[in-house]
Amino acid sequence: MKAALCKSLDGPQSLVIEKLPEPVLKPGQALVNVKAVGLNFADTLITRGKYQFKPELPFAPGAEIAGVVEAVADRSSGVAPGQRVMAYVNWGGAAEKIAVDAQALIPVPDDVPLAVAAGLSVTYGTAMHGLRDRGRLSDGETVVVTGAAGGAGQAAIEIAKLMNARVIAVASSAEKCEIAMRAGADEAIIFPGSDLKSEIRTRTAGNGADVIYDCIGGEAAEPMVRALAWQGRFLVVGFAAGEIPKIPLNLLLLRGAEMAGVFWGESVRRDPDRHRANMRQLLDWVAAGQLSPRIHATYPLEQIIEALGVLERREATGKVVLTID
Repeated sequence: MKAALCKSLDGPQSLVIEKLPEPVLKPGQALVNVKAVGLNFADTLITRGKYQFKPELPFAPGAEIAGVVEAVADRSSGVAPGQRVMAYVNWGGAAEKIAVDAQALIPVPDDVPLAVAAGLSVTYGTAMHGLRDRGRLSDGETVVVTGAAGGAGQAAIEIAKLMNARVIAVASSAEKCEIAMRAGADEAIIFPGSDLKSEIRTRTAGNGADVIYDCIGGEAAEPMVRALAWQGRFLVVGFAAGEIPKIPLNLLLLRGAEMAGVFWGESVRRDPDRHRANMRQLLDWVAAGQLSPRIHATYPLEQIIEALGVLERREATGKVVLTID
């Protein structure tokens, strides 16, 4: 089988396409013919040894896959040959075949394209885990989403709207605010360039935000904590601004509020049943036409360097996906 291998930690440019023996299944595993691989910025980091996971060389990048089961190690695996599946695998996805723990495989409905399924796990999975599990978002509540024009932000907007929330987007320019509005946001605030606390309180009739989904950190964080509603929930998703903020804890006390970390990857490991439930909900929304994830472009496996370059240069306006015949 062919695979895109990282043989030195010199970044995506060092990847090479080579032939490897097919994986040998261990008990509890299934062999998947990979048809699509969702790529992420993390794939550019893991090929430099700068990601939280550091697999032994050589390895294939690619954390999100979708494909068709070819074989199972035992009949009690819960999946069967010929079944369409998706999975989050950390790395190893950029290959024609991969051995995956059968319990990690999520069945994909026939009317969901595998290229779409391959790109659901990380961005949409994080949004589901954040808003549903950690934020306990309820019908009619107001959510503020920062970094709203990026992939994580747009996914959070879409999921929040499907959960019947009102969404206020925060982005750094008028153009990015327009992207967030097209994703479904009800209103948008440009920041830097505005008083976030005042803007959020004004747009919520003084009540404040019920949930804040913060992808950027930095100087936006504290004014948003100050704009939380009574018993509001501040979700720590990421630090795209580059600075990890220090928040005075008395602000939480005065609002009866809470802060919660959204560590999706660890939650998948610790609570696989909840992860499966969230993935099934996402797939149901896609199958029903209620959720339409954007694909920026698809590339064959042999063009993985070009595909990762799009992510590295921050050019993607949707998911970058490898397709494998």
